[in-house]
Amino acid sequence: MRIMQLLHAMARIIASSCVFCFSAMAEDNALTGDKPNIILVLTDDQGYGDLGCHGHPFLKTPNLDKLYAQSTRFTDFQASPTCAPTRSALMTGRVPFKNGVTHTIWERERMTLKATTIAEVLKGAGYTTGIFGKWHLGDEDPYQPHNRGFDEAFIHGAGGIGQKYPGTCADAPDNGYFDPVIKHNNVFVKTKGYCTDVFFRQALGWIKAQGAAGKPFFAYLATNAPHSPYIVAEKYKAPYTGKCDDKAAAFHGMITNIDDNMGILMGKLDEWGLADNTLLIFMTDNGSSVATFNCGMKGKKGSVNEGGTRVPLFFRLPGKIKAGVDVDRLTRHVDLFPTLAEMAAAPVPEALDLDGRSLLPLIENPDVEWPERYTFFHKGRWGKEGMSARKGRSDHVPENSKYTAFAVRNEKWRLVSNKELYDIDNDPCEKSNLFKAHPEVVQNMVKAYDAWWDEVRPLMINEDASLDREPPFIVQYELQKKTTGIPDWIPPEL
Repeated sequence: MRIMQLLHAMARIIASSCVFCFSAMAEDNALTGDKPNIILVLTDDQGYGDLGCHGHPFLKTPNLDKLYAQSTRFTDFQASPTCAPTRSALMTGRVPFKNGVTHTIWERERMTLKATTIAEVLKGAGYTTGIFGKWHLGDEDPYQPHNRGFDEAFIHGAGGIGQKYPGTCADAPDNGYFDPVIKHNNVFVKTKGYCTDVFFRQALGWIKAQGAAGKPFFAYLATNAPHSPYIVAEKYKAPYTGKCDDKAAAFHGMITNIDDNMGILMGKLDEWGLADNTLLIFMTDNGSSVATFNCGMKGKKGSVNEGGTRVPLFFRLPGKIKAGVDVDRLTRHVDLFPTLAEMAAAPVPEALDLDGRSLLPLIENPDVEWPERYTFFHKGRWGKEGMSARKGRSDHVPENSKYTAFAVRNEKWRLVSNKELYDIDNDPCEKSNLFKAHPEVVQNMVKAYDAWWDEVRPLMINEDASLDREPPFIVQYELQKKTTGIPDWIPPEL
């Protein structure tokens, strides 16, 4: 039996327990032999329908449409309803609540320091690693990406440029989408230009340098756009003015700007001779925040219905991953970690106890046996004691929100908040609630969810964190400004 066939056979056996370990991956199969460079592009609040190739009636994304045509696409890929949870799952291969991430603010966006990141695992396999844009998994120094496996870090703070919340979650003071202050390898610099352009430019300069050095690299390019506030140059907004309201016009303009940068990225990979050995991945972090077109799905960002968690996922690796292929099996954000580790032939300690499974069997054959599994969603975002809890109620206690804004999925069914049940196979838009018609399905899904909650509840380690703490981005910025000053960013030569 060929090595890849043997690996897949082993994976199918292990899949019954939903735990995959790639502790000794072979390096002589079609997808893992050359240690491909990896570029993961993650946009913020762009939903499944916010792409021309997915049928949007007026949004123009020609470069992403081109990438779509060149890729294997996962059409039932599920993220979390909001951003920090998805990012923690991508980084660890474990569900967000196991990482202590149950919100996007109030210290509950901090990813446990016990976690091992995909950057650390790839470094162990000889990769150089870089992050450009949004981190949003803790702004204190121990939580920062330069201490979590990234050799190069070029990021803003908090969950968005200019954000500030009680506690440590805050960006540099008075920051904006144009000419933002960015923390580059733990030193603040003043950039020039629009935030998305700046992140792509810095990433491209770094990619060019790594390519010239001949060492495999992992570039995590996580844009702040098209997250609110909806700000973009007028030339990007203008084509959508009159087709939707002003906010939506700016939102779509931000996506078109991302698309332009994706075109530059793909062009430079060709120019530098890197395209054929670079896995280029495009995805988004949750459902759309605007959703002028949502492919008919119910819900958007913040919802545990399909429209809140189903997102695009494209994989391009010329000559090794087929172009124009759709994979319609249920997949999840936690699956990226084991997939990238396998492609890089990077050992993953069994002790990490990943929740995800490698997508490589599906990439090689979309019709391969893919064992059934339940996957669980929760909006989180319950209150914080002394801040948002309603008078006379304990909104800050996680158990009181256990059965609100949760969902359970398998290949066929989606259970939502223990009151809605949809046959996703035949009703992907969730129009016919079959909750009362299939009590046995509901019972089995709730039982599985209860067991999952019992597993993750002890790992919600940030629930009682104090907010009486200074924001480190602001403290560090003010100290640097006072002592050494804030230097101008020097855009890399391309």
